[in-house]
Amino acid sequence: MTERYREQHKRRLNWMPWLYYRLKPKHLEWAAPWQQALQRELCSVECVQFGDHCFMAEECAIFAEPGREVRIGQSCMLATGSFIHGPVTLGDEVSINHGCSLDGGRAGIVIGDQSRLANNVSIYAFNHGMELDRPLYQQGVRSQGVVIGRDVWIGARACIVDGVTIGDHAVVGMGAVVTRDVPPYAKVAGNPARIIGDRRDP
Repeated sequence: MTERYREQHKRRLNWMPWLYYRLKPKHLEWAAPWQQALQRELCSVECVQFGDHCFMAEECAIFAEPGREVRIGQSCMLATGSFIHGPVTLGDEVSINHGCSLDGGRAGIVIGDQSRLANNVSIYAFNHGMELDRPLYQQGVRSQGVVIGRDVWIGARACIVDGVTIGDHAVVGMGAVVTRDVPPYAKVAGNPARIIGDRRDP
């Protein structure tokens, strides 16, 4: 494999990380050490923990200070252009597609096993005050946290606000703005998001 081809292959994986798990053994000979080195370097400068067999894009920005750790389970995929600021905890086999933005505030974001975030999903586990005695940027910040269950699908460009819990096996439609809790198995869509169905229905 030429160096030019290998760099293009890396670029493809950065944008479509699920392809990493389909690589042939001859490609894993260079791809696995590349990933191990990237993750090891990040862990040396940020409070981040990776489980086994994870993929992290080169342009995935992860920031985690003491008390705002990022914990990533096994076989997770983090695509390019995503921003993750702890505290954030990902279960096993969680997928974060390109352009997502996750900020755990003080209370944190927890995402359960096998959940998937499509591209450009935003999750913010904090909110500013809105009193009129001072400018918005000077307001205090509150944080309740966001919890996403297991086997949840979050559609492209969806937004989830602080204080929301999304139950196991739920689906959030593309572009939805989730401002209240979502029951398990529910399908929600719209702005603000409302229940439009149940995954258990035929």
